[in-house]
Amino acid sequence: MPLETDRDIAHLLTETKRIALVGASAKPERASNRILKFLLDQGYAVVPVNPGLAGQKLHGVEVVSSLASINGPIDMVDIFRNSADAGDVVDEAIAVGAKSIWMQLGVINNPAVDRAEHAGLAVVMDRCPKIEIPRLGLMKSDNAH
Repeated sequence: MPLETDRDIAHLLTETKRIALVGASAKPERASNRILKFLLDQGYAVVPVNPGLAGQKLHGVEVVSSLASINGPIDMVDIFRNSADAGDVVDEAIAVGAKSIWMQLGVINNPAVDRAEHAGLAVVMDRCPKIEIPRLGLMKSDNAH
């Protein structure tokens, strides 16, 4: 079962330090581009993943081609792919030892959730961190007070 309680989601977002954002776009109008910037602004270390943009920079961060090409630990894999393609990303995340999966709004893949949870990963499905972080009172500016 994906994480659904505010407490569980807040805990995941608080414990997460490094996020691989799969499906990062160079187009400013795309949600993946805006959320990449939002997560960086919130103090997360974010690695954009997109094989077509590998080697370029988005918001000052170099894009990599795959999860396997990321050095070091990955706390969360944030998936901006369609529901069917999310399954392959989840399998990659399991293979590289990621700690959690976050499937964006509209990304629903129950068999992939089952595989991730069976492998010990926490999963959030059909939600957006840009909505959840302020809703849960986790904004970086809120933490300074």
